[in-house]
Amino acid sequence: MTTSLYLFSVPLFLRHLAILTTLLESAERQAKDRGIDPEALITARLFPDMFPLAKQVRAACDTARRAAARLSGEEPADSQDTDKTFADLYKRIRDTVEHLQRYSPDGFVDSEDLKVKLSIGPNAVTITTRQYLIRFALPNFYFHVTTAYDILRHNGIALGKRDFLGSMVD
Repeated sequence: MTTSLYLFSVPLFLRHLAILTTLLESAERQAKDRGIDPEALITARLFPDMFPLAKQVRAACDTARRAAARLSGEEPADSQDTDKTFADLYKRIRDTVEHLQRYSPDGFVDSEDLKVKLSIGPNAVTITTRQYLIRFALPNFYFHVTTAYDILRHNGIALGKRDFLGSMVD
């Protein structure tokens, strides 16, 4: 069980970041085919008080990076909110993938009961890394990937559930 934190984090993050890239590529291509400025999707959101597409992608990437760091006992780094184009989003995802690929199961050995101090708004909690992964990191990551998908669908991009799930055989 000592590598379960790795197995249920890094490979899942990598898989859905690849899927997120495919979703964005499809959106950019479809927008161009329809004569719509693809960058208009970057600022699209589902509701006025929700993050736009670019920030959904950033939040998914940041969650993956921070989770891998915390789960392996490292201090997570901050990132900048600089995404203005699809190229910027692809670069953010590539950088996140490169960051995640430096982790191995060995770096997660004996880390299941490390403590993580997590601040959410004005509240802070201290939980184990296992609780952090199950109660925050995975749900938060998938929330932002799903919301990015939903923004694209809401704006007329033809995507389906299979696009979100990706291939079952890779």
